[in-house]
Amino acid sequence: MRVIAVYSIKGGVGKTSTAVNLAYLSAKSGARTLIWDLDPQAATTFYFRVQAKVRGGSRKLVHGKKSLDRLIRGTNFDGLDLLPADFSYRNIDLELDAAKQPKKRLAKRIRPLSEDYDHLYIDCAPGISLVSEGIFAASDALLVPTIPTTLSVRALAQLLRHMKKHRPRHLRVLPFFSMVDRRKAMHREISARRDGDGAQFLESQIPYSSQVERMGTHRAPLATYAAGCDAAAAYEKLWHEVLGQTGSWFAWFRQDRFGF
Repeated sequence: MRVIAVYSIKGGVGKTSTAVNLAYLSAKSGARTLIWDLDPQAATTFYFRVQAKVRGGSRKLVHGKKSLDRLIRGTNFDGLDLLPADFSYRNIDLELDAAKQPKKRLAKRIRPLSEDYDHLYIDCAPGISLVSEGIFAASDALLVPTIPTTLSVRALAQLLRHMKKHRPRHLRVLPFFSMVDRRKAMHREISARRDGDGAQFLESQIPYSSQVERMGTHRAPLATYAAGCDAAAAYEKLWHEVLGQTGSWFAWFRQDRFGF
């Protein structure tokens, strides 16, 4: 099972739309796909028309002895399941702090799911915390949406500096530009870069689009209601690129870490 976390220190950069659209494309390709909403705002859960409620909340998520598959809900799309969010997830840091080996706890919880799913996408809350450290340990790749603005690029630089000291050796960091508005000179200038501050950006760029904003109205992935728009094509290109980036070394480090 490939574990891809969509993450940024900064909020409002397109994490949820990326996670939802890539998970949908994964399932559409025939892969058994699970998306995990770890953001207490529960936007991914809302998009998939599932109640943002997890029995036992953050405590059961971290300390529960039963498999997470009891918390999984189906979506309206074949091959795509959801681990919903709960508002109590705002306290996950506290629960992890009280657990043994807190940074390895999330990886341990998702390990049994590898028998049932090919891909797991995680929609992460913003910020650096004990939760994010656990996500880093559990994930194979960190997909980082970055708006071509000064503050968003600065947030990426902060993440990369942190990763220089604390990045798990297996984890690959994959930044890409999102919400690119080519009417703005700054967006055009910054998004023309392929590297900077130690980052190597993916080729795929997600344009700013009102159709993406309408995901909240349709409560569905973009390709289900606006398949012909530029943003839908960009997400499909991104999905293929991420698949290619994660495929070459995936088998080696998965065997090395988990033995499967």
